[in-house]
Amino acid sequence: MDTFKNDPAAMLGFTMKSIEGKPVKLEEYAGQVVLFVNVASACGLTPQYEGLQELFEKYEDRGFVVLGFPANNFGGQEPGSDEEILEFCTGKYNVTFPMFSKIDVIGEDRHPLYAKFAKATEDRGGEPTWNFTKYLVNREGKVVTRFDPRTVPDDVKLIEELERLLAEPAPAGAKSTEDKPA
Repeated sequence: MDTFKNDPAAMLGFTMKSIEGKPVKLEEYAGQVVLFVNVASACGLTPQYEGLQELFEKYEDRGFVVLGFPANNFGGQEPGSDEEILEFCTGKYNVTFPMFSKIDVIGEDRHPLYAKFAKATEDRGGEPTWNFTKYLVNREGKVVTRFDPRTVPDDVKLIEELERLLAEPAPAGAKSTEDKPA
């Protein structure tokens, strides 16, 4: 595979560690519309987990997925271990969308994925400014837009952009929604 590894515009060329500790090639999400969100458990915006889960459930069958990336970069609002974060998300908000191991999304130690998001959206806000910054990626793995942290998951502009991307056909050779990763 590794179709996206050397594509400077694609966000799916990374292998990330799931919150359960397993390697996940983001390339597995090719052909889907993906919303990347840096999340935190002790933030005033944490209730967005509920809206993100609802969004995921509403559009999953049309080829949409939310990917959550816990980060402790803003106000120390994600201090827990991966196990504690997973227990919180599933216990309090019934999160079933894929969650990943805690990473840095800003600063010298930020993950290269988030460095790429910042560069790709520098004309639209760039790097995350707080927890729950959202990056919407099309079926070809390219970032389309960035939404500020306070943009709630059911925001009209976010939904309109999501609907527009879901209406576009998947690229040739992309996995169908039946082939999506578990």
